[in-house]
Amino acid sequence: MSGDESLLRAESPQRKVIVAIDGPSGAGKSTIARHLARHFGLLNLETGAMYRAFALKALHAGLSLDDSAALADLAAETTIRLEPAERENRVLLDDEDVTGLLRNQTVTDAASRVSVFPAIRAWMVRLQQQLGEAGGVVMEGRDIGTVVFPQAQVKIFLDAAPEVRGLRRYDQIGQTGPTPATPPEEVIRDLRARDERDRNRADSPLKPAPDAVLLDSTNMTLEEAVRAAEAIVASRLRWPVPQQ
Repeated sequence: MSGDESLLRAESPQRKVIVAIDGPSGAGKSTIARHLARHFGLLNLETGAMYRAFALKALHAGLSLDDSAALADLAAETTIRLEPAERENRVLLDDEDVTGLLRNQTVTDAASRVSVFPAIRAWMVRLQQQLGEAGGVVMEGRDIGTVVFPQAQVKIFLDAAPEVRGLRRYDQIGQTGPTPATPPEEVIRDLRARDERDRNRADSPLKPAPDAVLLDSTNMTLEEAVRAAEAIVASRLRWPVPQQ
């Protein structure tokens, strides 16, 4: 067992549950997962960051994002680890902290493109299962409840209208860096294209697990969506909702 796996296991609570949150880009999965982890004393594992880290490496290597064989070869010589931190996981790519490099639109779009290949998804699924196998985690992504942990005790499929998600993503980009030159309409268009790839890929397409609870946040504030997610977890696990 690696030092990082030991750290994840040591910090996991006694409750060996897995909360799976799936949904399309811009639905708010990361924000809600972080909150649920803090609120219920679980460990937050952001699997989307793992795909973005690999996409970052592919971009730096100058590989074609359509070359599945070259991407598979790159994956074979890549290590990605998550280390718990106060606000979000630290993402280590080949032992280098790349956390601050993963949120720009180029990397996000590249992650969507590399994730369509079965070999890359199979590799990632193995890594994610290793990280979450001890339980006591909230894990978010696009196929957690259907492929990575179909046995998860709680499954939430978080969604919202594309226009709403696109504007949220636009605002997020603006809050984490200089005001983007990309107009909101283009962000929404790119998000729709990503939705198309995610929902129609041959391997592990984005879809709710049969036993997932659908949470549509189109007409919700962030606080309302968070409270709704809290209620779903508490109800499914028959836990009391912790007081703020």
